[in-house]
Order: sequence, then structure tokens, then C-alpha cells
Amino acid sequence: MRLIAGLDAASGGRVSIAGETVERLHPAVRLLFQEARLVPWQRVVENVGIARGSNWRETAQLTLADVGLGGREQDWPSVLSGGQRQRVALARALVSRPQILLLDEPFGALDALTRIEMHRLLERIWAQRGFTTVLITHDVAEAVALADRVVVLREGAIALDIDIDLDRPRQELADPQAVDLQRRILDAV
Repeated sequence: MRLIAGLDAASGGRVSIAGETVERLHPAVRLLFQEARLVPWQRVVENVGIARGSNWRETAQLTLADVGLGGREQDWPSVLSGGQRQRVALARALVSRPQILLLDEPFGALDALTRIEMHRLLERIWAQRGFTTVLITHDVAEAVALADRVVVLREGAIALDIDIDLDRPRQELADPQAVDLQRRILDAV
């Protein structure tokens, strides 16, 4: 993930985005971490519009509405629930309309219901905007629910590379195909 973002240099091979080798922080890439990492002394809208480009406030407000937090622009991060803080972090990642969104265990600290809501929210926004998403997760059910392709890494090598060819939206993961995919992934871990 750090290589794709341009935060680390590759020790071999190369990473490219749209044919361009990634050698430094790439402007088309944004990251969403497990912790929201909001700036506590700035209001929600200021956290989303932290880069302060042109029309930043309006763009931040529209993006907050996209993630279901319209009307919460003037709140302080400390009054938000964990799920709401993660929605603010998602809005901050999406406000610049990235081509690639990197997700590092972004839903791991959320309760089960909030996690499902965030899955649906991410899937809706992804369908609308069409960006590429790379998700790192240890949750096999989450991987099957969100991914089109799952790659299992073990000891620095690819242990499994499998396409997830299930209809969207993936509301019901107890169907036999999803269970079989989860079993195959778990067998590779």
C-alpha cells in the first residue's frame, strides 16, 4: 500500500499508475486508515477540506453530504461517534476525487452494524465515482463482500489470487457461493 501511495520506494520492480512510475506521493491516490486521524482543533468541514483548494468549503460540504453527514459540518470531532469520525475521514479521502483509494483496515474498529453501513456507503460511492480501491483487511467476509478480486499474501508471497464474481449489491453473504469463496480464502491463509 505504501508503494502504491508513493510513500516508500520499491526495492525491485516498479509501481505505475496510468503508465506513470510512482516515485513520490501520487496526487491521484488517497488513503483511509483504521483510525480516522482527525485534527481535534478543527471542525468537521475543516478536517474534510484540510488541503484548502479553491471552493474548498463548498466541496467539503458536498462530500460530507455524500457520506451521510450533511448538517454536521460545524461539529467538533470529539462529539462524533466512531462511525461518524470514519465517515469524516472517508469524506476527506474522497473530497479531491481520487483515482485510487487505499483502505488500510478502515472498518476494523467499528461495531458490526456500523461496519455494514460503511460497506454499503463505500460500495455506493464507488459505483457512482468509479475509482479503483485497494482494501487491506483480515476479515475474510469483508473481503468477499467488497472485493472483485482477493489476493492473499503469506510470508511476502501470493498464496491465493481469486476473482470474486458475485452480483452486487452483496446484501446476503450466507449464500453458498460466498461461503465457498470464504472457505477457499481461509484455506490459503
